[in-house]
Amino acid sequence: MQKKIILIAGPTASGKSELAIKLSKKINGEIINADSMQVYKQFSILSSRPSKQQLKKAKHHLYGFLSVEKHFSTGHWLKLLIKKINNILKNKKIPIIVGGTGLYFNSIINGISKIPAISKIKRKQIRALHEKIGQKKFYEKLILIDPLSKNKFKSNDTQRTLRAYEVKLTTNKSIYEWALNTKSEFLDFDLKKFFLDTPRVTLLENIEKRTKLMIKNKCVSEVQNFMKLKIEKSLSANKIIGVGELTDYLNNQKSLKSAVELINIRTRQYAKRQKTWSRSHMKNWNKVYSKDLSILLKKILKLIS
Repeated sequence: MQKKIILIAGPTASGKSELAIKLSKKINGEIINADSMQVYKQFSILSSRPSKQQLKKAKHHLYGFLSVEKHFSTGHWLKLLIKKINNILKNKKIPIIVGGTGLYFNSIINGISKIPAISKIKRKQIRALHEKIGQKKFYEKLILIDPLSKNKFKSNDTQRTLRAYEVKLTTNKSIYEWALNTKSEFLDFDLKKFFLDTPRVTLLENIEKRTKLMIKNKCVSEVQNFMKLKIEKSLSANKIIGVGELTDYLNNQKSLKSAVELINIRTRQYAKRQKTWSRSHMKNWNKVYSKDLSILLKKILKLIS
């Protein structure tokens, strides 16, 4: 009999965390984070990590364990995930993987390239070059050395540009050549896949409520502390929605009101991108939703039985 793993994806502010907790109690499960911003210990409020009360209700893994000063990739996450899943299954429990990062879920379904580790010195040199010449010229440089990267992602995507460049420079092979020989680590598992398809109107309401709550819970202090660290601009933590907006507020470049408005706009845009991703990458997932959490839970339990 195949070992069961539950995947719960969905846009930001769709109620994934609460659903996962309720489900874990019904099926004797443990929850593993699949949100690339909720891994950071310095950002519990701004990343919308499950609250202390929620964390007490079920066993949670891979939340708030990593410093914002560290480089962390999908590959790093997948390695940790495999260990966690094995431990959970050993304890006769069911892993419930929950989050909104499409690339994390993609690595479960399709696997990830076995690219050799990039040395810290090489990575530092590449990032220094990027900072010196800027994203536009750096992207052009990438296309010259790795034509396969052209049109694979947007030219202003810093993270992917840097990754493609460091892989080609270190291995003399395009990241997309590496991708051809990949397979999932979970081919022998029974993956139950759910996408929480929350309607747009509900999402917009949830986003506004959540941003208000973040401000009330002093997420501004998190950004203040983050600014003191003066980390490299290329590191992923800089991309957390709210960091840039609240940094501008703290530097007296915009009012708190306009920072909040921008956070709401960017969060809505992010939720839209997540839904778009699901339409092209999660076609065979169960799209589920109900305003009533208990009805939604019944639907899911029926589908995984």
